[in-house]
Amino acid sequence: MSLIVTGTLGIDTIETPQGGAKRVPGGSAAYFAAAGSIQTPVRLVGAVGDDWPVEHRSLLESFQGVDLAGLEQRAGSRTFAWGGKYLDNMNIRETTFTELGVLEEAPPNVPDSFRDSTFVFLANSHPSVQSAFLDQLPERQLTVMDTMDLWINIANEELHALLARIDGVMINDSEAELLTGITNPYSAGEKILDLGPGFVIIKKGEHGAVLVHRDGTAVIPAYPADDAQVVDPTGAGDSFAGGLMAYVARTGSHDFEALHAALAWGTVTASYTLESFGLDGLKGLTESRLMERVELLRAAARIG
Repeated sequence: MSLIVTGTLGIDTIETPQGGAKRVPGGSAAYFAAAGSIQTPVRLVGAVGDDWPVEHRSLLESFQGVDLAGLEQRAGSRTFAWGGKYLDNMNIRETTFTELGVLEEAPPNVPDSFRDSTFVFLANSHPSVQSAFLDQLPERQLTVMDTMDLWINIANEELHALLARIDGVMINDSEAELLTGITNPYSAGEKILDLGPGFVIIKKGEHGAVLVHRDGTAVIPAYPADDAQVVDPTGAGDSFAGGLMAYVARTGSHDFEALHAALAWGTVTASYTLESFGLDGLKGLTESRLMERVELLRAAARIG
């Protein structure tokens, strides 16, 4: 089954209590593709400028399952760049700068060789861009989207129209509350189901994630990492999505039980991302190493 993602590729500058990193690879699509490729091939659609470092492309190419045929490098354009500083409580961060670059231009098109994709992930971007991407994938079987508070606030109508078209949504707990006006994540998830999706996954950071599905509800804790292992939270949510969707794509199943199992694969994939800056925590990872942590998490959470 073919898995495709569209989203940002960026150049990140990050400061955390554990240190810092300048001009490292970032962006939602980069994290998702690198994370998902550990289990299954991932087709990536995105755009960068001519300032995108050669070593960033080389790093993505080192993840052998990442197909970059949908990557556009645009002459005369600038790559999306972002800077962030995490406080001692790394659930809180401050954006130090944002340079939109190619994100202010027309989104990339899906190449003909990708149009038969069946499993689709819409990483965070404007809902109208996400919707236009869907229109180019007539054979999709499962579509899952991410969003953020900005679009809930300024593109609410377009977001609601998109929610009626997709199968699943990933959202964090504060965004779920903003979208529904409901604090309780289970009740907020039920409200989101009323908007069209068949399931919603509400991410709760260090407190794990909640799956609210038309066929049931499930909870998974975060992987039990020591504080000393949390170096950089950037991209953890996108890595979670990549690990989860890759499990679904390689097994070919997306019912309630499959999604419940996929939560563990997303969680442990994100746990590796947290341990280094940028994509470094995912380099060299194998499915067998992921499985080791999945088994530990299943035992801790008593998941069969």
